[in-house]
Amino acid sequence: MPRLIALVVTVLLTATACGAHAEADASSMKAPAAGICRMLTAAEVAKPSNAGAAVPCSEPHDSETYAVGDLDPKFADAAYDDPAIDTWAYQTCAAAFPVFLGSDQSTAMRSLLTWIWFRPSEAAWKAGARWYRCDVLGGSAAQHAYVDLPTTTKGLLSGRATDPWMACAKGRTVASGTPVPCSMPHEWRAATTIKLGESGDPYPGDAKVRSTTRSYCSESVDAWLGYPASYGYGYTWFGAREWAAGNRRSVCWARTSQ
Repeated sequence: MPRLIALVVTVLLTATACGAHAEADASSMKAPAAGICRMLTAAEVAKPSNAGAAVPCSEPHDSETYAVGDLDPKFADAAYDDPAIDTWAYQTCAAAFPVFLGSDQSTAMRSLLTWIWFRPSEAAWKAGARWYRCDVLGGSAAQHAYVDLPTTTKGLLSGRATDPWMACAKGRTVASGTPVPCSMPHEWRAATTIKLGESGDPYPGDAKVRSTTRSYCSESVDAWLGYPASYGYGYTWFGAREWAAGNRRSVCWARTSQ
């Protein structure tokens, strides 16, 4: 019994320390710690900085900080909302995301997980703080609510990713469908991704990206399904902003019978 009491005290002290650290994140001059878990709301996700209190990762949470550090020195005199900072952070967080999950980019893009990034508060920025924080999020940033994550998402998609963490959709079309885990009943599965260009290529334009994605996904899904007599497919493509930040892939969806 004395050992149990000691463990409980340790957990409480750790949780209190994490919470205090998290509340200081946004106003801190130094980058926050990785491995911190939080329960974020859609309103918090939409803001450029975050001071949400940490929760023990063994308790319900929908985000986990997976990468932190200092921004590139070229942003020392940058404005708080300089678009170039978003591009740099996109490239940095996006590159670290599949590595943390233990997967390739294609698998990460077809999962229920995404990432968001935060910068210091405006007051801390004016005082010279120049750090970034990348969080794994249980769902798309555009959703109103997110799914709970396991104790850690590190290596979660390594090997053969399981259906509870892969993206499917329920609905008549991919665009109008509701995102659900592939372990739940669904009509659509994010089956493959297709590459539209190399890192140095200029953006082809919305019309070209859309038409190429449609053509490539038709072939990719046909092959993924084993060349059936008939099949349904959908696709998700990304625009100039994502292209400038380094994304060269679209997601192909297969209509399934589950």
